[in-house]
Amino acid sequence: MDVIREFDPWDGEMCTCPDKYSLNPYTGCGHRCIYCYATYIPNFFEPRRKKDIVDRVEKDLQKIPKGSLISLSNSSDPYLPMDKEHKDTRECLKVLKEHEMRVLIVTKGVHVERDIDILKEMDAAVTVSICTLKEEIKEKLEPNTPSGQERLDLVETLAEEDIPVGVRFDPIFPKVTEEEIPTVVEEVSERGAEHIVSSTFKARGDSWKRFKLAFPDVAKELEELYFEEGKKIDNSYYLPREMRMNILKKVAKECEEYEISFATCREGLPALTTSKSCDGSHLINSKYSIER
Repeated sequence: MDVIREFDPWDGEMCTCPDKYSLNPYTGCGHRCIYCYATYIPNFFEPRRKKDIVDRVEKDLQKIPKGSLISLSNSSDPYLPMDKEHKDTRECLKVLKEHEMRVLIVTKGVHVERDIDILKEMDAAVTVSICTLKEEIKEKLEPNTPSGQERLDLVETLAEEDIPVGVRFDPIFPKVTEEEIPTVVEEVSERGAEHIVSSTFKARGDSWKRFKLAFPDVAKELEELYFEEGKKIDNSYYLPREMRMNILKKVAKECEEYEISFATCREGLPALTTSKSCDGSHLINSKYSIER
């Protein structure tokens, strides 16, 4: 296929995602998150449109069973600022709706609100990505993204519109955002989030360089943990397992208190998961019969 691909994150041993497809309406992303894992794509921080995206999606959908799960997006945010003008994501949603696809949206972009009218008529759920609620930290981690408060408001709006909504609370950084765990879980649950998926920061060559520039003192404290005591898995350096377990247990405990489901992402810690899917796709209420 052309623009819709089978979701396969490097055939990673840690991935627990259900079978699904991936669609990125845009190439690249301008959020410039320092932890981004997709910067192996040339000029990734310079987002651009895909030529004839709607026609190409239409052709690909001829090859996919009705009711298939399609995730928007797994590398480029589908609601980049440029989408406010071009509306390519909205046009893709129209075609996906016509073909009765199940859709999981992953975004930091608050103008997903524009497409509530379409999403209410689809088999769809939205997971809002939130890394921190502290503006001064957000400016270092995710410089070109909406504020945490704006994203909390988005969660609330989606919930009020009866669109299933979860939160990607990740990545969690020791000594940077770990202390926010109770606050973030409380805030998103009170706004109507039904599910949280979390992970710890996994260092790659370029993302570690960006992290060191943004948080030099913390990087000095963590370097040995990542690169000597930790483990390299699927081209990423992980914190020691016990440390990751302790961090994510905190999130799981808070989710239990607020009675929302929880899952980890690419952590190899299945005992912490309490949901039917890690990515939040279990939130989708299916209107359509699924062809197999």
